[in-house]
Amino acid sequence: MRNAGDHTLRGVTVSVFGTSRFRVAAPAVVHPGAAVHATVDGPDPARDTILVVRWFAPDGAEYLWQVSF
Repeated sequence: MRNAGDHTLRGVTVSVFGTSRFRVAAPAVVHPGAAVHATVDGPDPARDTILVVRWFAPDGAEYLWQVSF
């Protein structure tokens, strides 16, 4: 997941819900053009796994991005 915007994202967290496991190197700050790499592994992620990325924009607005496999 790459920060394609012009602003630095702060308070970045990545969570997974379901039976899958994940590995992530999520820094708390993601600068423009930088990326967060995550690997999801499970028996059937498309059946029951949701990945949620959370961050704060420079104006303090909170964003949540949900990915269903």
